[in-house]
Order: sequence, then C-alpha cells, then structure tokens
Amino acid sequence: MSTSPPDRRPLAGMRVIEAGQLLAGPFTGTILGYFGAEVIKVEPPDGGDPIRGWREMRNGTSLWWASLARNKKCVTLDLRTERGRALLGDLAARADVFVENFRPGIMEKWGLGPDALKARNPGLIYTRISGYGQTGPNAPKAGFASVCEAYGGFRYVNGFPGEAPVRPNLSIGDTLAGIHAALGVLLAYIGRQQDGLGQVVDVAIFEAIFNLMEGVIPEYDGNGVIRQPSGSTLTGIVPSNTYRCADGKLIVIGANTNPMFKRLVEAMGKPGMAGDPRLADNAGRVRHQDEVDGAVQQWTSSMNAAAALAILDEAGVAAGPIYDARDMFEDPHYRARGLFQEVTIDGQPLNIPAIVPLLERTPGKTDWPGPKLGAYNDAVYGELLGLDAAAIAELKTAGVI
Repeated sequence: MSTSPPDRRPLAGMRVIEAGQLLAGPFTGTILGYFGAEVIKVEPPDGGDPIRGWREMRNGTSLWWASLARNKKCVTLDLRTERGRALLGDLAARADVFVENFRPGIMEKWGLGPDALKARNPGLIYTRISGYGQTGPNAPKAGFASVCEAYGGFRYVNGFPGEAPVRPNLSIGDTLAGIHAALGVLLAYIGRQQDGLGQVVDVAIFEAIFNLMEGVIPEYDGNGVIRQPSGSTLTGIVPSNTYRCADGKLIVIGANTNPMFKRLVEAMGKPGMAGDPRLADNAGRVRHQDEVDGAVQQWTSSMNAAAALAILDEAGVAAGPIYDARDMFEDPHYRARGLFQEVTIDGQPLNIPAIVPLLERTPGKTDWPGPKLGAYNDAVYGELLGLDAAAIAELKTAGVI
C-alpha cells in the first residue's frame, strides 16, 4: 500500500507549456501531466487542436480528446499574430518545459526558437518533435508518422513476403516519439539539478521508430543480412507464430526457449518432438520451421481457442488470445491492473486508458478529462501572467485568444 501523501506525484511542481498539435507533442504532455506536471496546452482559437474533431465523437468533440488532453489547462492563442507570439514567450519564461512539434524553422521564424526563449529562461527544457529532427538534410521536410514509420525501417519488416508492407491501424510513430520526448524531458530535468541549465531535447519520429529495430543494423553490417518481412512469425525464433483454432479464433504462441518448446510439444501430446535432436535448439527449429509450425497448427485446429489456451497455461507455455477493444474491456486482468479510468463528459461516464508505468508510491492519475477550447484562458492569463479582466477581454476581441 502506498505510504505517500494522497496526491503527491513525481512531477509535481513542473510546469509545461505544450504548443504542439495532433499526437506526438500532445502525448508528451499527457504523460507529464498524468504524473503531476502542470501542463498548459496552447491551441489556435479557430477550432483548437485538430484531434478535437477526429474519429468517434460525442456532443461535437472527439472521444479521444478526453484521454489525450486529460489534466491539461487548455488556453487559446493565435501564434500567427505578434501579440500571440509575445504571450507564448511570456508563458515559456515562467515554465520548466516547453514542448513544440512544428516543422523545423517555424519557431525560429516566429522569434520563439530555443535561443530566444532560453535567453529569458536559462533553465528551460526546450523539447522539439519533428519527422526527421532539427539537423540533417531532411530536417525541413514534412514528416507524419506514416512516412516516418517507413523511413525508420519499421514498415519494411512489417507484413508478408512479396506483399506491400502493412500499416498498423495506429499512429505508432507519433506515440513512440511522444514517449521518447517525455523520457528526454525527464533526463534533462534530472540534468538541470546539477547546473540549473536547461537544454534542447530533439526527438525525430523516424528515430523513435529506429529505436525499435533491435538487431537489424548489426545483422546487416556484420553479416550482410537484411531482415525481411515474415508475416505472423518472428525471424530466427521458432515457434513464435499465430495459429488458428477449431472455432476460427486465432491465438499467439511463443515457445521461444528450449525448455518451453519441450513443455509445448509435451502438452500437444507429441513427446517425440521433445527428444528429436533436430529440434533440440532454436537454430534447429528455425531450419525446420515449416515442420514445427505445421505440427502446432494441426494441434490448435483440433480444439477451440479457450481449450488450447487452458492447456498451454497449465503447461507454462507463453500463449494468449488476440484482443480487440471489447475483449480488453471485459478482461478481469485489465481491471485488476487498473487500466481503465472513468471520467465524466457532459454528464455521461466514459472510460479512458490509464497511463503506464504503474508507480507504487507516487502513481499518476487522471484529474479531469480534456477540457473545452479555451477553458483555462482566464485562469492562466490572469493568474500566471497577471492580466486583468479588461486586458483578457481585449485580447479575445482582437482574436489573439
């Protein structure tokens, strides 16, 4: 049981200005805000962050927004205006962290680049997310997750041999970039404790993808091997595949170690395979992959998925179902791990996902769902910048906020 104060979170006292839109920059802010940072999200007055209008909606706002903008103080600010840019500079001067994911060069053009903001606030951690990073020949190019997932190497290995690479129905490049940016913020925050100085955190979406590439580079450089797409298998690891059961459901089995392979084939009623010297180690199983996968598929085809998984669980073999959203929502393990948090949107309950990792003493939590556009204008501009009601009203009339 936690012995910490009830609302003590590890990033309490950190102030973040989030000037990004769409996914990568905002997800960085989501992570930091969940674990206690004060996150002030800056949006354009004419519609706000585009994600407010994406995919499934309720009462005119995306359901995703409730999750992505949780715990954020949303303000409006037109950065196309000189006054708007000046106000953003004032906010950054009072912050620990600044997060932006504009195309490289835009912030410098607006007089809001790292040098300008750090001149006023030397301790500022200036966090930049872009498709290709702030340096190099590709830096100026537009880079959405879909393109960067391909450029970073992921798309090439994802799919079936001879077919066009498959895109997961998620923007994993953006999400991974957001995670990397949050990690960079925390590293810089720790580093600032040593000398009081901030620094630039430069995150490229394609590099976040590149970080997933495991042994792809040394395998090529050392042995000249270019890893290829392998469908539902994992190159060089057998058995690790997807198998169909008698009820048509698919399960994943990953009996990757020698002892686990032995337990698998014994559970399948094929002890002879356990003693077959050809299959005694992974290298041998790779050479005879079709035979091994064929035997496993024959076994799973003889029973429904629940029965197969029960046998494999009993035998201590790594295996599991392939879940959709309904399956996750109904699974008791997800519930036991606290992976759903209920918020209220316009008087109606809505479950949104928790943010991991789970911390024992200082856990994160959702304080409020994504707020309406400009909901915190008065609080932020009044309390933080000291503007009075007349000044705020004049900014609104002028279209600056």
